[in-house]
Amino acid sequence: MQTLSPKLLNWASILDDLTREQAVMTAGLPFIYPHLALMPDAHLGRGATVGSVIPTLHAIIPAAVGVDIGCGMIAVRTQYSLADLPKDRKKLRENIERAVPLSAGHNNRTVQPTAEPRIAELKQLAAKSGFNPAEYVAKWELQLGSLGSGNHFIEVCADEADAVWLFLHSGSRGIGNKIAQHHIGVAQHVSRKNQIHLPHPDLAYLDEGTPQFDRYMAELRWAQHFALLNREEMMDRVIAQFGHWVGGRVQERERINCHHNFTQQETHYGRSVWVSRKGAIQAGPGDPGLIPGSMGTASYVVEGLGNPASLNSSPHGAGREYSRNAARRTFTLDELKKAMRGIEFRVSEAFIDEIPAAYKPIDQVMQDAADLVKVRHKLRQLINVKGN
Repeated sequence: MQTLSPKLLNWASILDDLTREQAVMTAGLPFIYPHLALMPDAHLGRGATVGSVIPTLHAIIPAAVGVDIGCGMIAVRTQYSLADLPKDRKKLRENIERAVPLSAGHNNRTVQPTAEPRIAELKQLAAKSGFNPAEYVAKWELQLGSLGSGNHFIEVCADEADAVWLFLHSGSRGIGNKIAQHHIGVAQHVSRKNQIHLPHPDLAYLDEGTPQFDRYMAELRWAQHFALLNREEMMDRVIAQFGHWVGGRVQERERINCHHNFTQQETHYGRSVWVSRKGAIQAGPGDPGLIPGSMGTASYVVEGLGNPASLNSSPHGAGREYSRNAARRTFTLDELKKAMRGIEFRVSEAFIDEIPAAYKPIDQVMQDAADLVKVRHKLRQLINVKGN
């Protein structure tokens, strides 16, 4: 850990100048308390740095939560070992691709039976929160149980003891994005109306106690819960496909579901603050967590150490070193295939920007996080599923 400014602590050994400048700018806002914590996977983001933990007094920055509200990871450890698996891994990959809608804009055609109780729960929560999600997305129900694109994925992995894990990464899909974009716009409008000087428009905030703040928090919490249930729904479908593939019923030895784009109220350094983790997981003492590497590299099942300086947080993944456009210009499909050797995946130029070389080395990130989490399991990938 190093101190970059009076209100900025940094755990990233790999940190470019633009990311550093962005984090210093955010940390300089008057309502940051006690300090912003920059995680080992930090990289440039919209408004606020991805891989940052932003505690605020009596205010929320919607862009500091991000547009994929509630994005996170879920993992299930099965009773199966590597030796139990059939050799034809392509069959399972294709079955998962049929069971879970992939890519941005790809939704379920109908509400699946497994999704019905989850949708009922979300409708009840929305009614209690006093808003109608259909005002943002008319058929939002069809998005529950869909993956998305970019760095969202579904994987079958094995740990150091060859135990098989099912692992996936996704968030609140289009409905969460619409909610986030709306409230970022509201915050910017409020700032302009009140003639508030901001170092960047995306750092526009909402003051606690205002109707705009209350509305954002109600819809934010709903979107966070949607994201959690979205991962649960997809995992249940993946488990079903995996069970068909191995010819047996999956016994869940462990299930972990954690956000890494979210806000909640916590107490740190003697004061109640709103903690926005944008690309960071909660890592209080004993908290289970998931830190994925990039496509083709290791991922980690971890346990929080409760480091108070980090505000009980840890990194959420490898963190980009190349933007998506830069990665597409720099790397080739042949290089991606080489990096994915031994892993079953759909070969496509659409995934070049997800090549491991576009990310920080995950082992370096984990080394930087040694005082934030302890590693319980290191996972290696067997099957990878992604949306274009």
